[in-house]
Order: sequence, then structure tokens, then C-alpha cells
Amino acid sequence: MAQLAAGVAVVTVRDGRDDLGVTVSALMSVSMDPPLVLLSLASRGYLCEVLLRRDRWAASLLASGQAAIASRFATPGRPSARHLLAGTTHHRGPLSDAFVVGEGVAALEAETAQVVPAGDHTLFIAGVLAVDYVNAAKQPLVRLRGRYRPVG
Repeated sequence: MAQLAAGVAVVTVRDGRDDLGVTVSALMSVSMDPPLVLLSLASRGYLCEVLLRRDRWAASLLASGQAAIASRFATPGRPSARHLLAGTTHHRGPLSDAFVVGEGVAALEAETAQVVPAGDHTLFIAGVLAVDYVNAAKQPLVRLRGRYRPVG
């Protein structure tokens, strides 16, 4: 599957006083009517554990110039998302209260509607609550063959 290019996103959630986030390349559109997305996370990961308790989260689809942000959120043992976003344009989503990374290609807030165990992963099917922004002028960041790459 490393031969299949995939968009790169940072998924964030607020858990009480803490903010968590992780880089993913397993986020996809499921339905336009109603608008649904699917997120796949390793079942043993802490973010998965939190998303089983917290239904609302945000996904920021990164632009080609944001590989450093993707790397920060992909590092094992990473600190709170607050620290990872220091010096980066971001804000809290009004519906999820999760951090939204600015200056990407798009961002959305979602609410989990269904959870599906799938091997060593857990699938979160979520309704899109809001589209925070879309910037079609920017090129997306993709992951292909284990590396972040710009499109084009």
C-alpha cells in the first residue's frame, strides 16, 4: 500500500485540559449526502483510545509546505498538541473545540457516528459538522513510499 499516494492530515481532539493529535494518511471521504468521512487509526494508539471517549474531532489537510508539521505529529512520544503547534497558525474549531491547523488545503470538524474494529485498526465513520476552510490555491502534501511529497 506504500505504492498508493495518500493525502496527509493532522487529526486533533481535545480531551479535558489536554490536546492530542496525530498525522494520518488514512482519512477519506465516504459520502456526500450526508457528508461522511472515514478515519483509520491503530487500535493500540492513545488517540484511538481518546476518540472512543470523545466524539468530536478535527482534521486539517496539510499543504505541500507543511511537511514539518506532519513530522512533528508523527513522532512517537510526542508532547501535547499545544506544544507541537507553537509558532504555527492554528485555532480551535468552534464545534469540536479541537485544534485546527491553519494554512493547509482544507480543514473540517467531525463527529463520530460509527466505530468499526478492523484487524489491528479501528475505523471511525464520522459526520462532517463543518468545513473550516478550503484553500484550492495550495497544493496538498501526500505520503508516497514512506515519504512526504508535494503534488506536481
